[in-house]
Amino acid sequence: MSGGHFDYTQSYINRIADDLEASLKDDSFSAETLQEFRKGYNILRRAYVYAQRIDWLLSDDDGEDNFHTRLKHDLEHLKCE
Repeated sequence: MSGGHFDYTQSYINRIADDLEASLKDDSFSAETLQEFRKGYNILRRAYVYAQRIDWLLSDDDGEDNFHTRLKHDLEHLKCE
């Protein structure tokens, strides 16, 4: 395994999603705002999956067949709100 095409910076996307997940429990925001937070959370989780899978492909850790298989699997098993 290489050092990663994106130098592992895709993990920041996941950390932002983790932090946002905690904010979803904050009742000081309106329902409308929390709904937008949920949308953002889901987008960030998907963005991380894409960044991770693309990183592995560009780093030659995966071939195109594995890229498509793993991308589909990871998207199907996302933890979303």
